[in-house]
Amino acid sequence: MPKSPILQIVIAVAALAASANGQTLSPAALATKAKVQNVPEIPYESVPNFLKMPPGLYLGEGIGIATNSKGHIFVYTRSQATRLFEFDKTGAFVREIGEGLYGFVFAHAVRVDSEDNIWAVDEGSNMVIKFNPQGRVVMTLGRRPEPVDAGGAPSPYTPANPGKYVFDRPSDVGFDTAGNIFVADGYGNSRVVKYDKNGRFLAQVGSKGSEPGQLNLPHSLAVDGKGNVYVADRTNRRIQVFDNDLKFVKIYGNVGTPWELCISPGPHQFLFSSNTFPDANDYTLAEVTGEVYKMELDGTVVGKFGKAGKQLGEFSGLHEIDCRNPNELYISEIQLWRAQKILLKPQPTK
Repeated sequence: MPKSPILQIVIAVAALAASANGQTLSPAALATKAKVQNVPEIPYESVPNFLKMPPGLYLGEGIGIATNSKGHIFVYTRSQATRLFEFDKTGAFVREIGEGLYGFVFAHAVRVDSEDNIWAVDEGSNMVIKFNPQGRVVMTLGRRPEPVDAGGAPSPYTPANPGKYVFDRPSDVGFDTAGNIFVADGYGNSRVVKYDKNGRFLAQVGSKGSEPGQLNLPHSLAVDGKGNVYVADRTNRRIQVFDNDLKFVKIYGNVGTPWELCISPGPHQFLFSSNTFPDANDYTLAEVTGEVYKMELDGTVVGKFGKAGKQLGEFSGLHEIDCRNPNELYISEIQLWRAQKILLKPQPTK
């Protein structure tokens, strides 16, 4: 049954009121029905039980998921401890990476670069950690606050004056073809920072706000083949696009509240954006969230798939997408403590 106009207005008014009062909006308050209409449905299926966990080992919240060039799958999960698992292309368990690592506190995203290095973004330690394909740490960006910092002098870094190498709850990482690194410094600083391949600061964009070029919780990012950076500006309910020097280009504001972005490798690249059913389990929002949009890089929506729910093939708290193969997606979910392998089927011709 369609949501009543009155309920939609109540949700929108409550969200705006909270924003106007300077409150931090919950993911549920930010949920938005997409403006784009008459979008073709993409047929799809979910592969049941594709991850084979060893006896006695379980996933916690499905926070991050990525694949490498061999088809191996990396799942970054929050449990009693933050953990990073590797599976082969059949879903068989291979190993755990970084067990007990100092920088693993509160997982947020995992990505794999063109050389099969594995990058973990940890919101709790304020670090971005690069592992080589063998699983050894080869670079860190940011630094975990030490316990003594909490009782010492105030930090000189604030959202109005963020440090070049200091993060405040970072959320994602991406790379261009030259190896430059882009970090979504999400929850605290509302910016995107560019570093060279050796980790040297190059540029940044964003301050907390809603004007073009400003950000309010950049929750995810993706980089296309030309080096343009697409940012899921979640609290502002839009995708912002910046060029390789982080100069503002344009906005896509028609696909609801984007939590997660992924760009397929090409040669024809697609942008995937998730209008995530929030992790608050508020089923009044299930009718207007839960779907994933498939888009051209110019913002044209070519199709959508998925809906809110807890069954196989439904999505609940979708947090990351891997789209190395645009017809074979891997999706991690917060609420269901799982990851799904999604196979997109050809869309019917008109």
